[in-house]
Amino acid sequence: MAVLVAAGDAYFHWHGYNASKVWRRGLRGEERMGRLLRHTLERRGHRVLHSRTVPGHGTADQLVVGPGGIWLVHNDAWHPEMEIVAHGGKLFIDGRTKSRMVREIAERAATAGRLIAERAEIEVKVVPVLVVHGGKVRKAPFRADSIVFAPPLKMIRWIRRHPVAAFSPEDIETITRAAVHALPIGGRTMTAD
Repeated sequence: MAVLVAAGDAYFHWHGYNASKVWRRGLRGEERMGRLLRHTLERRGHRVLHSRTVPGHGTADQLVVGPGGIWLVHNDAWHPEMEIVAHGGKLFIDGRTKSRMVREIAERAATAGRLIAERAEIEVKVVPVLVVHGGKVRKAPFRADSIVFAPPLKMIRWIRRHPVAAFSPEDIETITRAAVHALPIGGRTMTAD
């Protein structure tokens, strides 16, 4: 019995330590999410662009283009004890709303969608999602302020199971090329095709 209790205790502490690793290192989680996307969605026909600049709105950590749509992935790490919930369709982190952060992410996704659509000449909608690294996420994934919130693996499952479009492989390639040109890395602009 003592061995089982010790094993359970060790697992519980290891899980807490592992869950807070991104936050403890002062990172936001984009490297971890990038690895997960590479080993999951990219192997299933999705294209992932990393660290793309949305003119006037900052950087998108990842842009995922797949058969089911386009998702702008924002990563954030919080202290393991912070509670992240939705009440009345609004996001609350430790009892405080994060309206400004949510508005900025939604505007970034809308602008990215407009720029990609202009370049690709295909009607597209970019869905903003926020990947939560650390924190206590209640009932994930959940939608608040028009953005989906979930831990990394649940977010990948959510993206696969909630298509918002139906793109062919040719559409995916066209959209990805348009995104490369419309959303440069580090603010650099691309020349004509």
